[in-house]
Parts: sequence; structure tokens; C-alpha cells
Amino acid sequence: MGQQLQGWRSASAQRLWLSMLIDAMEEISRPERHDEPCDAQVLAALRAQLARPALANMPYASAYSLRN
Repeated sequence: MGQQLQGWRSASAQRLWLSMLIDAMEEISRPERHDEPCDAQVLAALRAQLARPALANMPYASAYSLRN
């Protein structure tokens, strides 16, 4: 984890992102990982990412948000 993709310019970038997401989900789904504490900074960064509008930086996306 910790990798970031800069854009959605190609189908291969989308497949790579989806593959990384699946790998991360499989990793955290392992039973031995369930009791591990998570770093507070990681949780804060995740919450901040999830709080952003989904279409904020996509080409041809509207800046309109239901939160406005």
C-alpha cells in the first residue's frame, strides 16, 4: 500500500488500481490481521480521502456536489 496513481488516463491504470484494491482487501481480510491495531494517522488520512467528493479530480466531471 502507500502507492498512488496520478490519473485515470488508460484502462491499464484502472486495472492496476483495481488490482491494488483487491490485494489490499485480501490482505486485511486475513484472520491473523483482525486484531492488529491501525495507525491513527493512516485512519485519519483514509477518513479525509473518503470525505472528498468522488468525482472531484476526474476529467469531464462536474464540480457539483450534494454537500454544497
